[in-house]
Amino acid sequence: MSHLEDLLCEFYDRQGYIVRRNVHVGRLKHGGWQSEPDIVAYHPKTGDWLHLEPSIDAHPWSRRQERFRKKFHAGKQFMFSDVFPWLNRGTPLKQIAVLVTRGADPRDLAGGEVIAIDEILREMRSQVAAVGKVASTAIPEQYRLLRTVQMVDCGYYRRLE
Repeated sequence: MSHLEDLLCEFYDRQGYIVRRNVHVGRLKHGGWQSEPDIVAYHPKTGDWLHLEPSIDAHPWSRRQERFRKKFHAGKQFMFSDVFPWLNRGTPLKQIAVLVTRGADPRDLAGGEVIAIDEILREMRSQVAAVGKVASTAIPEQYRLLRTVQMVDCGYYRRLE
Protein backbone atom coordinates (compact mmCIF):
# COMPACT_ATOMS: atom_id res chain seq x y z
CA MET A 1 0.00 0.00 0.00
CA SER A 2 2.98 2.26 0.43
CA HIS A 3 3.08 3.07 -3.30
CA LEU A 4 -0.52 4.34 -3.32
CA GLU A 5 0.10 6.28 -0.10
CA ASP A 6 3.21 7.84 -1.65
CA LEU A 7 1.26 8.88 -4.73
CA LEU A 8 -1.61 10.35 -2.67
CA CYS A 9 0.84 12.27 -0.47
CA GLU A 10 2.60 13.73 -3.52
CA PHE A 11 -0.73 14.63 -5.12
CA TYR A 12 -2.00 16.56 -2.11
CA ASP A 13 1.38 18.11 -1.23
CA ARG A 14 1.73 19.46 -4.77
CA GLN A 15 -1.69 21.11 -4.42
CA GLY A 16 -0.48 23.04 -1.36
CA TYR A 17 -1.71 20.78 1.45
CA ILE A 18 0.34 20.23 4.59
CA VAL A 19 0.58 16.44 4.59
CA ARG A 20 1.27 14.13 7.52
CA ARG A 21 1.57 10.40 7.04
CA ASN A 22 1.22 7.44 9.40
CA VAL A 23 1.09 9.67 12.46
CA HIS A 24 0.27 8.02 15.78
CA VAL A 25 -2.78 9.34 17.62
CA GLY A 26 -4.37 8.63 20.99
CA ARG A 27 -1.55 7.64 23.31
CA LEU A 28 -2.67 4.74 25.51
CA LYS A 29 -1.91 4.74 29.25
CA HIS A 30 -0.29 1.31 29.05
CA GLY A 31 1.83 2.31 26.04
CA GLY A 32 1.26 2.38 22.33
CA TRP A 33 -1.32 4.24 20.33
CA GLN A 34 -5.00 3.93 19.59
CA SER A 35 -4.64 4.46 15.85
CA GLU A 36 -2.35 5.49 13.01
CA PRO A 37 -4.12 7.48 10.30
CA ASP A 38 -2.52 6.80 6.92
CA ILE A 39 -2.71 10.34 5.49
CA VAL A 40 -3.85 13.60 7.02
CA ALA A 41 -3.77 16.72 4.85
CA TYR A 42 -4.72 20.32 5.57
CA HIS A 43 -4.84 23.13 3.01
CA PRO A 44 -4.07 26.44 4.77
CA LYS A 45 -5.63 28.61 2.04
CA THR A 46 -8.89 26.72 1.50
CA GLY A 47 -9.27 25.26 5.00
CA ASP A 48 -9.88 21.79 3.55
CA TRP A 49 -8.88 19.10 6.01
CA LEU A 50 -8.69 15.47 4.87
CA HIS A 51 -8.13 12.10 6.51
CA LEU A 52 -7.45 9.46 3.83
CA GLU A 53 -7.33 5.73 4.45
CA PRO A 54 -6.28 3.85 1.30
CA SER A 55 -6.87 0.11 1.31
CA ILE A 56 -6.70 -2.68 -1.24
CA ASP A 57 -8.29 -5.24 1.07
CA ALA A 58 -10.78 -7.83 -0.17
CA HIS A 59 -12.86 -7.88 3.01
CA PRO A 60 -16.65 -7.97 2.90
CA TRP A 61 -18.39 -4.61 3.37
CA SER A 62 -19.38 -5.51 6.97
CA ARG A 63 -15.72 -6.10 7.95
CA ARG A 64 -14.72 -2.85 6.27
CA GLN A 65 -17.41 -0.98 8.22
CA GLU A 66 -15.89 -2.28 11.45
CA ARG A 67 -12.27 -1.46 10.49
CA PHE A 68 -12.97 1.99 9.14
CA ARG A 69 -15.31 2.88 12.01
CA LYS A 70 -12.34 2.44 14.38
CA LYS A 71 -9.96 4.39 12.12
CA PHE A 72 -12.36 7.27 11.46
CA HIS A 73 -13.54 7.48 15.08
CA ALA A 74 -9.94 7.73 16.34
CA GLY A 75 -9.27 10.32 13.65
CA LYS A 76 -12.13 12.51 14.81
CA GLN A 77 -11.26 12.02 18.46
CA PHE A 78 -7.51 12.74 18.34
CA MET A 79 -6.75 14.67 15.16
CA PHE A 80 -6.95 18.10 16.81
CA SER A 81 -4.73 17.26 19.75
CA ASP A 82 -2.23 14.91 18.10
CA VAL A 83 -1.84 15.99 14.46
CA PHE A 84 -2.72 19.66 13.92
CA PRO A 85 -3.24 21.11 17.41
CA TRP A 86 -3.21 24.67 16.04
CA LEU A 87 -6.37 24.14 13.96
CA ASN A 88 -9.64 25.68 15.07
CA ARG A 89 -11.73 22.92 16.68
CA GLY A 90 -14.62 23.81 14.37
CA THR A 91 -12.65 22.91 11.23
CA PRO A 92 -14.59 20.18 9.42
CA LEU A 93 -12.67 16.94 8.81
CA LYS A 94 -13.49 15.08 5.59
CA GLN A 95 -12.72 11.38 5.94
CA ILE A 96 -12.15 9.34 2.80
CA ALA A 97 -11.69 5.61 2.25
CA VAL A 98 -9.74 5.04 -0.98
CA LEU A 99 -10.71 1.52 -2.04
CA VAL A 100 -10.29 -0.72 -5.05
CA THR A 101 -13.98 -0.27 -5.81
CA ARG A 102 -16.88 1.52 -4.23
CA GLY A 103 -19.60 -0.72 -5.58
CA ALA A 104 -22.47 0.01 -7.93
CA ASP A 105 -23.77 3.03 -6.10
CA PRO A 106 -22.04 5.73 -4.03
CA ARG A 107 -21.43 4.50 -0.53
CA ASP A 108 -20.71 5.87 2.86
CA LEU A 109 -18.23 3.85 4.89
CA ALA A 110 -18.34 4.36 8.64
CA GLY A 111 -19.23 8.02 8.16
CA GLY A 112 -16.57 8.64 5.51
CA GLU A 113 -16.75 9.06 1.76
CA VAL A 114 -15.65 6.19 -0.50
CA ILE A 115 -13.53 6.92 -3.57
CA ALA A 116 -12.35 4.16 -5.91
CA ILE A 117 -8.61 4.09 -6.63
CA ASP A 118 -9.33 4.46 -10.36
CA GLU A 119 -11.40 7.60 -9.70
CA ILE A 120 -8.64 9.37 -7.82
CA LEU A 121 -6.04 8.18 -10.35
CA ARG A 122 -8.19 9.67 -13.12
CA GLU A 123 -8.24 13.00 -11.26
CA MET A 124 -4.46 12.88 -10.75
CA ARG A 125 -3.84 12.00 -14.39
CA SER A 126 -6.09 14.84 -15.55
CA GLN A 127 -4.20 17.38 -13.44
CA VAL A 128 -0.83 16.02 -14.57
CA ALA A 129 -1.88 16.03 -18.25
CA ALA A 130 -2.85 19.70 -17.91
CA VAL A 131 0.77 20.49 -16.97
CA GLY A 132 2.00 19.29 -20.36
CA LYS A 133 5.22 17.71 -21.59
CA VAL A 134 8.19 17.34 -19.26
CA ALA A 135 10.63 19.31 -21.41
CA SER A 136 8.71 22.54 -21.06
CA THR A 137 6.90 22.26 -17.71
CA ALA A 138 8.34 19.46 -15.63
CA ILE A 139 6.63 18.62 -12.38
CA PRO A 140 9.25 19.28 -9.65
CA GLU A 141 11.60 16.37 -8.99
CA GLN A 142 10.46 15.98 -5.38
CA TYR A 143 7.24 14.52 -6.82
CA ARG A 144 8.93 11.54 -8.46
CA LEU A 145 5.75 9.49 -8.91
CA LEU A 146 3.74 12.37 -10.36
CA ARG A 147 6.63 13.21 -12.69
CA THR A 148 6.66 9.58 -13.84
CA VAL A 149 2.94 9.85 -14.61
CA GLN A 150 3.72 13.06 -16.52
CA MET A 151 6.41 11.37 -18.62
CA VAL A 152 4.20 8.39 -19.40
CA ASP A 153 1.11 10.47 -20.18
CA CYS A 154 2.61 13.56 -21.80
CA GLY A 155 6.03 12.39 -22.95
CA TYR A 156 9.26 14.24 -22.54
CA TYR A 157 9.09 16.23 -25.81
CA ARG A 158 5.74 15.03 -27.18
CA ARG A 159 2.81 12.82 -26.23
CA LEU A 160 3.50 9.15 -26.80
CA GLU A 161 1.05 7.38 -29.07
